[in-house]
Amino acid sequence: MRYLSMLVAFAVVIVSAPLASAGETLRLAVLKYGTVNWELDTIQHNGFDTTNGFSMEIMGMAGIPASMIAFQGGAADVMVSDWIWVARQRAAGKDYVFIPYSKSVGSLMVAPGSPIHELSDLRGQKIGIAGGPVDKSWLILQAYAKQMLGFDLKGQTKQVFGAPPLLFKKALQGELQGTISFWHFQARMKAEGFQELTSIADAATALGLDPDIPLLGYVVKGDYLRAHPDVIAGFVAASHAAKDMLASDDAEWDRLRPLMKTENDAAFAALKAGFRAGIPSTGPVDRAAASQFLALMAELGGEPLVGKATSLPGGVFYAPAN
Repeated sequence: MRYLSMLVAFAVVIVSAPLASAGETLRLAVLKYGTVNWELDTIQHNGFDTTNGFSMEIMGMAGIPASMIAFQGGAADVMVSDWIWVARQRAAGKDYVFIPYSKSVGSLMVAPGSPIHELSDLRGQKIGIAGGPVDKSWLILQAYAKQMLGFDLKGQTKQVFGAPPLLFKKALQGELQGTISFWHFQARMKAEGFQELTSIADAATALGLDPDIPLLGYVVKGDYLRAHPDVIAGFVAASHAAKDMLASDDAEWDRLRPLMKTENDAAFAALKAGFRAGIPSTGPVDRAAASQFLALMAELGGEPLVGKATSLPGGVFYAPAN
């Protein structure tokens, strides 16, 4: 009997030990084909999650609304959004926290050989815009055109709003004279010979904004962060480790290439360069610069964009525990 008891005790040890080493499982709701999957795949493939004391369950979502439902309903611990949305939610009383992921923004692109050489040349032309009427890049370009060129970009052009894949197709078919889309679709446009008319980052700089503010990031609920500070700290460390690898390791990009579904070598190179250019600093987000950015978004996008967040709420940006 004593021998049997020892065997049972030993079996419990060898079964429970792997569970203890796996740590907490962090559930992430992300777009099924979003660029964030490249970073998350790098984390898992290289064990940056388990070495930082957690594991990941990646929940591929068909769209942003599905991600929000999973996150807000408690089926996911983390989702991806921009910090303007987080500021809006905090102003409405929701305790959400933003962890920087990318500072990549797009550009206004025109077709190869286009006669359009500056924004005012778009007068009377069609512009395709992903993200809707209050898309941040579109708002920045409007402000830039008005302040720097005295040109009413919204009033003197025709806007076509749609999903990035649709706009990409319409641009290739010559149905749009300018296109503002998410950065990875614009990278694909560059690979097809499209030219950058105006960079959103350059327009932001001209307006006195800081283009290095990371717009896109991971969002976590404050109560989860307080209950699992080590998990979130480990996730942040894993994210940084993956970015460090992707910033310099071409072999890792070669491994990721099937996941990226690139059409050709030019698209692959453009996507890799665009991701690297969007890697943000690991330091704290400049609150003064973020406040200035939010003030402009509130002025241009109003309540449909920022809700009640006319000034930057406290606690928007993740700060590691001391």
